[in-house]
Amino acid sequence: MTTSMKATSPKIAQVVATNQPLVQALNTGVHTNQEVRQVVAKITGQAIDPSVEIRLPFYTDFGRHLQIGKNVFINSGVTFTDLGGIQLADRVLIGPNATLVSVNHPLDPADRRNLELKPIKVDTNAWIGANATILPGVTIGENAVVAAGAIVTKDVPANTVVAGVPAKIIKKIKEV
Repeated sequence: MTTSMKATSPKIAQVVATNQPLVQALNTGVHTNQEVRQVVAKITGQAIDPSVEIRLPFYTDFGRHLQIGKNVFINSGVTFTDLGGIQLADRVLIGPNATLVSVNHPLDPADRRNLELKPIKVDTNAWIGANATILPGVTIGENAVVAAGAIVTKDVPANTVVAGVPAKIIKKIKEV
């Protein structure tokens, strides 16, 4: 589902004004895992389970539309552009410098300052490799693996490995 909205919405600006100082403070100090989870809970507006580990730096441009399940590991330098919604199910692994982008802009130059929002869903036990990019509207299926450096433009079926630019299925994973 695509949702369109103005990039200059006062509600968006208010959340960004609240969250950006939190993100900056998080990334400029030394913090325990518990402190990181506490700040990320403020950014997302929801509790972060004690089983979640987030390595710094951690980047988000909005924060309130990021949902993080249990036993999730987010490595350093991961970027979440989450205004369109990003949902990480339980046991998700995200490699360093991965980028998940749920926002796009229209091609029409007259509308380019508007936003097109499409949610991203990363299902249970999925693994996103280092420097992978997940584009708006993509679902990564259960147990799926996105290889390092892949650019994912389409849904990834459960129990598959995708790689390349654009990402394509290169292997099926045996179900246990």
